[in-house]
Amino acid sequence: MKTFLVYAVSAVLPLGTSLLAVNDDHDHKEHKLTRAVAVVKPTQKFKTAGVIHLKQKDGQVSITGKVKGLTPGKHGFHIHQYGDLSADDGSSAGGHYAPEGHEHGGPHKAQHHAGDLGNIVADENGVAMIDKQSDDFELSDVIGRAFVVHAGTDDLTSQPSGDAGARAGLAVIGISK
Repeated sequence: MKTFLVYAVSAVLPLGTSLLAVNDDHDHKEHKLTRAVAVVKPTQKFKTAGVIHLKQKDGQVSITGKVKGLTPGKHGFHIHQYGDLSADDGSSAGGHYAPEGHEHGGPHKAQHHAGDLGNIVADENGVAMIDKQSDDFELSDVIGRAFVVHAGTDDLTSQPSGDAGARAGLAVIGISK
């Protein structure tokens, strides 16, 4: 009987401790999504790079960051439908994120694509600092979608996408700590 007990404990003890070890480095609680990050990579022929941070608080999503490798001036800045960056020219990211089917427009227009964020402005060194706010979407709506930085200015009116030119940089929006 003693021998059986020793064997039983010997068999179960490692299993129990291994189960504890498996769950030791993470938990399975549902966390409220409040932060995201996107690392900007260039498309073909461009040298665009940067990091964009998103933070949700009180119904607003704050979008901040820095993008470099641009020509001086305005550049269309949008959230596109897909986080698919497989095409060299960025076309696999699809069109602007527009869940309500509105036409393209500036972010201050009453109706516009939810992904229409207007323009960012690069200084004489080709660096654009981003500081925008949006209440057109929840952070959870855009996880897995892509930011697109365009080579040209978004005129905020042309359909379907503001005539902002080539896609110079792309970034998939992912969950952040």
